[in-house]
Amino acid sequence: MKQRRTSSRLCKGTIAMLCGLVSAGAFASGFQLQEQSASGLGVAYSGLAAASQDASIVFWNPAGMSSLPGSDIAVVANYLVPSFRFKSSGSTYDGFGDGGNAGVSTLVPALYVKTSLTPSVAVGLAVNSPFGLSTDWNSQWAGMFYAVKSKVETLNVNPAISYKVNDVLSLGAGVSYQRLKATLTQAVTPLIPTAQGRLDGSDWAWGWNLGVLLDFGQGTRVGATYRSAANNSIRGDLSFNTASLAPLNATAQASLKLPQTASLGVAQQFGSKLRALIDYSWTGWNSISSLAVIATSGPLAGQPVVDDALNFKSSWRVGLGLEYRLVPAWLLRGGLAYDRSPVEDAFRTPRLPDNDRKWLAVGARWEPSSDWSVDLGYAYLWVKDGPSELTSPGPVPGALLGTYTSNTSILGVQASFHF
Repeated sequence: MKQRRTSSRLCKGTIAMLCGLVSAGAFASGFQLQEQSASGLGVAYSGLAAASQDASIVFWNPAGMSSLPGSDIAVVANYLVPSFRFKSSGSTYDGFGDGGNAGVSTLVPALYVKTSLTPSVAVGLAVNSPFGLSTDWNSQWAGMFYAVKSKVETLNVNPAISYKVNDVLSLGAGVSYQRLKATLTQAVTPLIPTAQGRLDGSDWAWGWNLGVLLDFGQGTRVGATYRSAANNSIRGDLSFNTASLAPLNATAQASLKLPQTASLGVAQQFGSKLRALIDYSWTGWNSISSLAVIATSGPLAGQPVVDDALNFKSSWRVGLGLEYRLVPAWLLRGGLAYDRSPVEDAFRTPRLPDNDRKWLAVGARWEPSSDWSVDLGYAYLWVKDGPSELTSPGPVPGALLGTYTSNTSILGVQASFHF
């Protein structure tokens, strides 16, 4: 009973954190968040569709829930420390500086719960943040007419069910109800550089996901998952934040289709101590071709107040991870991954100065008993330098020419309970 009461308090506390901390610096391709567990962080999130190692499988592959008997809870916190810097080379507004470090350190929590109803049927719930973005440049800088602050938050509530068809095949499915909240600011006129326009908006959207897990015995598992796109119609408030201009308060809207994703993972056990995890993941970022914000009231009604061409392309990711059982209570992890960006050089914006990245990760699990365990993970991401090639025929927003440099450190901790 003590275990159950402790787990209940952890669930309530984590849900409260999730409601307030669901933005991050976009540390998978685009503004997708790969950081959904600390147990996965140690292997660079490789092969998790086949791993079935704790309750986070509810998100990674719901079919895997049926391979975990009993009930499980996982409480996760990942702390992300990004760096985004810009070096201008001939921009129109060079005199305002390079913008400082736009990286925003963020805590990204998650909660997973699953329970077996029968030996063949299990249900679970994931509460997490699959997408997020936060960049915050100096209020006056060379790219201030393109972006100052950009923040995208998501809160995903994802119940799921799995069914074990036989000893080899398990199937899973889930439904997502996801909130997207966005804040965008930028300078509006070179005559008053401190004047900024601001958009705040949000929307809820439905989605769904499917999974399949094949267990061939001898420590060989293959898992595949698919998550649908989510169509968001963001509505919110448009305003200026300076007394130097005539007040303008209006409403605006934007459409944003978060991408569909698919992943194939393989887990292979070698003897009693070593397991290899590999995966290939695909994200349909081509669903986002532009960011267009249209005023729906006020003096600008019907006009675009933000109209950024993004032209995202679909992206992919490959990963390799190893787990080694050092002693019964300690499991060691390591992983490598390569993540292709959906951003093309000609359309890279300071809202998302993204590029291809390489992952190096290490981690460990301490399991003093069969009832609970603690996972720790750390990853460092090298992001390829990305050119900025934005130009404008008029004085605003002008040309933004130069190079972005960025990197990221991620530290994760996870407590898992089994009962």
